[in-house]
Amino acid sequence: VQAGEPWDDVVALAVAEGWVGVEALSGIPGSTGATPVQNVGAYGQDVSQTIVTVRTYDRYERKVRSFHHAACDFSYRNSLFKASAPRYVVLTVTFQLRLGDLGAPVAYAELARALGVEVGERAPLADVRAAVLALRGGKGMVLDAADHDTWSAGSFFTNPVLEAGAAERLPEGAPRFAQPDGTVKSSAAWLIQHAGFERGHGDGPARLSSKHTLALTNRGSATTEDLLDLAREIRDGVQERFGVELVPEPVLVGVSL
Repeated sequence: VQAGEPWDDVVALAVAEGWVGVEALSGIPGSTGATPVQNVGAYGQDVSQTIVTVRTYDRYERKVRSFHHAACDFSYRNSLFKASAPRYVVLTVTFQLRLGDLGAPVAYAELARALGVEVGERAPLADVRAAVLALRGGKGMVLDAADHDTWSAGSFFTNPVLEAGAAERLPEGAPRFAQPDGTVKSSAAWLIQHAGFERGHGDGPARLSSKHTLALTNRGSATTEDLLDLAREIRDGVQERFGVELVPEPVLVGVSL
């Protein structure tokens, strides 16, 4: 797939053709070339699960280079291409998808509830796409020029991955998801809300979305500094309350938190 292809067009085509493996990634804005950089993921599916090869232009060596899956160093919302930015420009991405009418086993509880199935069960591809688009729309995560809650970079903070001891110190009720390497992933949205930041928090042009605490939104006239001030307030509040430092998911260019 050419890097400039809109990602959701690729997902829509895959669902229409009965290609299984990216249906839960419906509604994510941006280009296909960006997906391996961020190792884009949602609702229990990561793009790295289906990527075979990423073809790039190496700006340092001034030549085209291809990376097979293992060489891409994929991890949670990260990759070789993100870690070494701006060295590599993605040109094409090759995916390996399966044929079928049913999507991949549903790995995310919220999506399973929306589909009326149990976690680990399958549902028709078109139903999975429709359910994901509805869930994302309800959180302001599908672009809509008339809805300021969608004027964002999506989830601003990654879900923190903690050592087991740090996870045990979280209060009762905090989400904990055991990882294969022994670490524990929690929920940034839960931590933000329980640190006292409700949906819609903020009294300036940059505010939390009224639909989802992970999205920092521009209400129409926000500057970069407005957004950074809000991000710092939230990061510091979570750190003070829980001892967990949230890490921004978008790449910050020319600025820092």
